[in-house]
Amino acid sequence: MKKVIANFKMNKTEEEIKKYLIDFLAKVDQEKAEITLCLPFTSLSLGNFMLKDSKVNLGAQNLADEEEGKFTGEISGKMLVGSCVKSVLVGHSERRSKFKENSKIINKKIKIALKNRLNVIVCVGESLAEKNTLKTLETIKIQLEEALKGLYENELERVTIAYEPIWAIGSGKSASIKEIEYAVKAIRKVLSDDFSAKAGKETQVVYGGSITSRNVQSIMRSNLLNGILVGGACLNPTDFASLINLC
Repeated sequence: MKKVIANFKMNKTEEEIKKYLIDFLAKVDQEKAEITLCLPFTSLSLGNFMLKDSKVNLGAQNLADEEEGKFTGEISGKMLVGSCVKSVLVGHSERRSKFKENSKIINKKIKIALKNRLNVIVCVGESLAEKNTLKTLETIKIQLEEALKGLYENELERVTIAYEPIWAIGSGKSASIKEIEYAVKAIRKVLSDDFSAKAGKETQVVYGGSITSRNVQSIMRSNLLNGILVGGACLNPTDFASLINLC
């Protein structure tokens, strides 16, 4: 079964999430995919309550690069576990660009998440400038190797790599199947070279970037992909349920 991961970003109040989940759970076919909803921190407790009797998993959008202490406004891995979160996003391009998260920080976050037995969705992807100067493979290799530095191969069982080309996020322009598979092959080669052929084959890889009901079926048919990471298209519960049902 393929994965569908939803990133709500900074959208929806707790009351809006409540209405969303009532509508979404009534319409989505939970047998179509392994669904994870990465909700805002303020709605994690509500999400846990409303999803506990469903097959939909609860995810978070971020975590701190420290275990605990004097870090005002941060959320620790232990806190996420306490809210019954199963997965967490790390390294999204918005965190890299807007909040200046570098590879060292991302690597620390991944290790802390894994220490707390959280599943990790690690985002990698090139900018439009890097794409146009033929640096897609170089960028992916650097981001991936720095993010996974110091990990043991068995830890990759809890890691999903999300290929999210920055130029496609929120642009309405998805990467073509050829472009997606080109990048995913590069990701799997890095994993094979740095860990093993088994890791390159079995590590979960998903695609994110302007996914819609018009392109989701062709993307999900790729044998190289294990699923999708959805941003803006997840915010309407009816439309998102329909998108998943198309899978």
